[in-house]
Amino acid sequence: MTFDPNAAASPDSGIFGLNHTPDSARVVLIPVPFEATTSYGGGTSQGPAAILRASKQLDLWDLETGKPYEAGIAMLPEPAFWKPASRDPKDVNPVSRQVNDWVKKTCTEWLAQGKIVGTVGGDHSISFGAIAAHAEKYNGLGVLHFDAHADLRPQYEGFDHSHASIMDNVLRGTRIERLVQVGIRDLSEEEHQRIEASGGRIVTFYDAELAEQRFAGESWAAQCARIVAKLPKLVYISFDIDGLDPALCPHTGTKVPGGLSFQMATSLIGAVVKSGRKLVGFDLTEVAPAQDGSEWDENVGARILYKLIGWSLRSAQSRGD
Repeated sequence: MTFDPNAAASPDSGIFGLNHTPDSARVVLIPVPFEATTSYGGGTSQGPAAILRASKQLDLWDLETGKPYEAGIAMLPEPAFWKPASRDPKDVNPVSRQVNDWVKKTCTEWLAQGKIVGTVGGDHSISFGAIAAHAEKYNGLGVLHFDAHADLRPQYEGFDHSHASIMDNVLRGTRIERLVQVGIRDLSEEEHQRIEASGGRIVTFYDAELAEQRFAGESWAAQCARIVAKLPKLVYISFDIDGLDPALCPHTGTKVPGGLSFQMATSLIGAVVKSGRKLVGFDLTEVAPAQDGSEWDENVGARILYKLIGWSLRSAQSRGD
């Protein structure tokens, strides 16, 4: 039967109502329902399943990126992860390492098959394995980090792979060329000092400073150009949903006033690709569904995910990949 992108999705269909297999799809999504290191609100382990559900009511034609669905998009089945016996670091740390080892191995396997690979969390700690896999495949990789937090703590609450330490782990444990952060509005003095002392390996566009510059007349388009100019030619996007205005993600665990609108975030993703840079992979984390059954957080998350997919495909097409 011919697929109709304008029809309602079948209840037994895959991500975005599609029926591609990972082998036939151009884009493979890896769900990682893990949240052992969350430090405030919880629920992110339910994020991948919630995004999968919400994705089936999206319209598949996208004004900016066209028809991403035509390339094929598939989400792997959710893995059954080990669960720490307690929140004691001696229980959590070895399990976090196992999860990130699995994420890295799984990403590497699909990257080797020529797929565009996206990872869907879970808390932000799970991004380490995904970034490490992409950094091994792509020399000179830059990471564009959307977040309310700098995530540069060497350790937090005793957790080696804390969601508050993800970018510290990336800088110490992978070969990325540069980390460019946007939306940052909640960080420690130690993290600020580390950014200032990084010699340009970390470039942070603080939310308050960007807002003040816009109040003074600078356009968001001009700010996007400044942000993108700091990125190398190969780019991986790590998108913590709390980088957005918390009105868009009210149930994420550590929301902070301020942040980006949906349009600001997606236009920045588009600006990366329009600049001629290659968007090679991405992750989306910290989407936590509401416990009352409302679908706002996962609705927004599914749309951010579709934009990441669409712009990744546009990037690959423009380079003939």
